[in-house]
Amino acid sequence: MTSLAVLALAGGAAMAGASFPDPPAEASAGHARAVAVLAGGCFWGVEGVFEHVRGVSQVTAGYAGGTAATANYDTVSSESTQHAEAVRIVYDPAVVSFGTLLKVYFSVAHDPTEVEGQAPDYGHSYRSAIFPQDAAQRAEAAAYINALNAAHVFRRPIATHLETGNFYPAETYHQHFLRDNPRNPYIAEFDMPKLEALRRRWPQLYR
Repeated sequence: MTSLAVLALAGGAAMAGASFPDPPAEASAGHARAVAVLAGGCFWGVEGVFEHVRGVSQVTAGYAGGTAATANYDTVSSESTQHAEAVRIVYDPAVVSFGTLLKVYFSVAHDPTEVEGQAPDYGHSYRSAIFPQDAAQRAEAAAYINALNAAHVFRRPIATHLETGNFYPAETYHQHFLRDNPRNPYIAEFDMPKLEALRRRWPQLYR
């Protein structure tokens, strides 16, 4: 499968013939545990993708960017909060870098050019957003977005925003939803293709 075909699984926004650039080089983290928080539509699929990335030890579905008082599914789904459905990724920087996580995020986990949603879900809570955990992550994410736009990887500009805010875990029934419900119609149609894209496009990262 070509890189274009794989990217099409994540949203169909890739430019024909475009290669996917590597993220900027980053300094060694010097510790065995780091955290990334990423939002890209329904958290079921994003969580499911990163649970299969080598070096990732834990992925939690939840809500980022709003307050603790409104961090629950019913309120977030009303689109009356500032939350985004997001995932908190715990990873070993010696095995997988933050930049590599960004490459997976932009290439297969979602379509970063969709504004205020991801098919078939639309609204502010389904936006594409990165919640950097420190200044280094913020700088690296900004640089990578600029590199992707400059390389014309996608047909449209990247809509991903860099935001701030705390992360709150979602309800228990949302955790590991793809893993536990692979035959769910929504998962089968919209999320399993992302997992297959990860396996085919980045086999060295897939577990």
